[in-house]
Amino acid sequence: MPFGYTPIGEINRSPGRFEGKEIRVRGTVTNLNKLPFLEIKIYTLRDETGEIAVFTESTLPAMGETIVIKAAVKTTAIVGDQSYGLRLEETKKLPAF
Repeated sequence: MPFGYTPIGEINRSPGRFEGKEIRVRGTVTNLNKLPFLEIKIYTLRDETGEIAVFTESTLPAMGETIVIKAAVKTTAIVGDQSYGLRLEETKKLPAF
């Protein structure tokens, strides 16, 4: 991974370490979902180490697009080593190099 990006696999392995922190992630968009009545937009971001759900209030990226985002790591609960509801909440799209 280029310097300055957090590998998605690392977030998935140790969610408690990242909980509530803002990080930079780079990956490819692999899935898009929109719940129109709730104004919820979600996409899946994948890098070579794993994938994670990303919630956004901005425009959904294109399927297959490689993007860089700043996001806060959130979970619904962490019990032991298991995390439930792990996701990123996008705060800003950054230029992808």
